[in-house]
Amino acid sequence: MLDSTSVLEVLRPVQDPELQKSLVELNMIRNVRIDGGTVSFTLVLTTPACPLREFIVEDCQKAVKQLPGVEEVEVEVTAETPQQKSLPDRQSVPGIKNIVAISSGKGGVGKSSVAVNVAVALAQKGAKVGLLDADIYGPNAPNMLGLSEAKVLVRQSASGEVLEPAFNYGVKLVSMAFLIDPDQPVIWRGPMLNGIIRQFLYQVEWGELDYLIVDMPPGTGDAQLTLAQAVPMAGSVIVTTPQTVSLLDSRRGLKMFQQLGVNVLGIVENMSYFIPPDLPEKNYDLFGSGGGEKTAKELDIPLLGCIPLEISLREGGDRGIPIVVAEPDSASAKAIVAIAEQIAAKVSIAALA
Repeated sequence: MLDSTSVLEVLRPVQDPELQKSLVELNMIRNVRIDGGTVSFTLVLTTPACPLREFIVEDCQKAVKQLPGVEEVEVEVTAETPQQKSLPDRQSVPGIKNIVAISSGKGGVGKSSVAVNVAVALAQKGAKVGLLDADIYGPNAPNMLGLSEAKVLVRQSASGEVLEPAFNYGVKLVSMAFLIDPDQPVIWRGPMLNGIIRQFLYQVEWGELDYLIVDMPPGTGDAQLTLAQAVPMAGSVIVTTPQTVSLLDSRRGLKMFQQLGVNVLGIVENMSYFIPPDLPEKNYDLFGSGGGEKTAKELDIPLLGCIPLEISLREGGDRGIPIVVAEPDSASAKAIVAIAEQIAAKVSIAALA
């Protein structure tokens, strides 16, 4: 007989490819309904940015269609992002499920560009996203998000003063750039840096977020140490170019996070090759090739993806229109979206492990 029990039984062997567990056992199949020969149910993914969404839906439909009497299978897809595990010695930020650091061993590798575009890509998929610009000495995220003229509000709450983040392209943003004049240098020692990062974490009205992306300053200094010791982090992503000096510094940054007990989600190779606008079929390895893949294999860390260098990527950052918004069909935008999906998938795996 066709009923909800038989539907769940035939779906039990279907697994989440990332988690390698049964969708039924993970409670990802809900609200099974039968109307004549039509079976409908809700598939609850662990992230709105699931890279294998269509694959999982297809597997579910194939399984249910094996049942006698089934003529049509309707799957409603939603997502519930899991909360990262809390740690006894670190204070979670209320409402924020997962904190992901985008870092680099050295400057000039496009880390901020990757952080901004990954945040926007996750928001485009339906996730609730915030971006914390922790590059206190060189805060560029507002320019890249089209928020260079934005004004943030400070208001009183029951717990004291709180900052309301700026918002654009589906992303909430807080940055030191909102609190200083454009040409004003930040000449601070470590304790002051530690203080402002903690304020950006705990005294900002972030609301409910699936992901807080943190654009870290380059290197292995006070900002990285403060973040790693303050909050339970879902993981970190290391951005590098294929160039040898960049790869050497990225290894140091990667080892730093591992020593601090932060899960390294993977490496992103930025500026992998140049695509000239007048010859899109051509690729030029301006900074070498294969460095990110080689480093990832040597350190047994996933290579999340390679982003080509396109003039439109740089133009988008300068104009405040991220490439995933301005030119979503470009090679760099597609690479960034795929990287964002990989990050989301690995964060879910870590949370449910």
